[in-house]
Amino acid sequence: MSIFTPTNQIRLTNVAVVRARRAGKRFEIACYRNKVMGWRSGAEKDIDEVLQTHTVFVNVSKGQVAKKEDLVKAFGTDDQTEICKVILSKGELQVSDKERHTQLEQMFRDIATIVADKCVNPETKRPYTVILIERAMKDIHYSVKPNKSTKQQALEVIRQLKETMQIERAHMRLRFILPPKEGKKLKEKLKPLIKVIENEDFHEQLEIVCLIDPGCFREIDELIRCETKGKGTLEVLSLKDVEEGDEKLE
Repeated sequence: MSIFTPTNQIRLTNVAVVRARRAGKRFEIACYRNKVMGWRSGAEKDIDEVLQTHTVFVNVSKGQVAKKEDLVKAFGTDDQTEICKVILSKGELQVSDKERHTQLEQMFRDIATIVADKCVNPETKRPYTVILIERAMKDIHYSVKPNKSTKQQALEVIRQLKETMQIERAHMRLRFILPPKEGKKLKEKLKPLIKVIENEDFHEQLEIVCLIDPGCFREIDELIRCETKGKGTLEVLSLKDVEEGDEKLE
């Protein structure tokens, strides 16, 4: 779509319109296609990469710019950039049915890819294929939410799939080296956050190699830093505890 704005003679191409209604009036902004979802998911942080122009319109296709008094009444400010951000996050992206369908299909595949990458069968430690995860998502009738990031939705899918199949997030393998004074006491605090202790060695220092759920990593890291006052060390040995080999679960 190519739009000509007679007000300032700027020719807008590849336009995606985001529309919002406030105070009984319609407001629109002109964005670059494919950038709106990136902004909403947090992948794109540069507003200039998203907006074609920092101008709020009543009608983008006709080049009709919104009046200052209407903006103040509807948004409480006439700061065009700030208003654009509000419309960008809360407005409705105007896309054709075909575009929307293609977009949702791509997000569905992206979510399945993230789940397959992060998860394994807990009994075999083998990863699942993307095709199998897609099939499982269809079986539970998962509906893609266009305004939520694919990463957030992947975590939700994992929770839902646990009710119907053998699946869990692949464990991280860590090594802790803890000072002897704090070691034993700290180990008791860490125990509830550890899935499996693979090796434990206590000479001058307490050394533990273990598997954890990735969701517990930040809490473990903070606990070791705070309790040992920076004397303890935490090393990531592997991000995913997966059985070696090319075999994947179909």
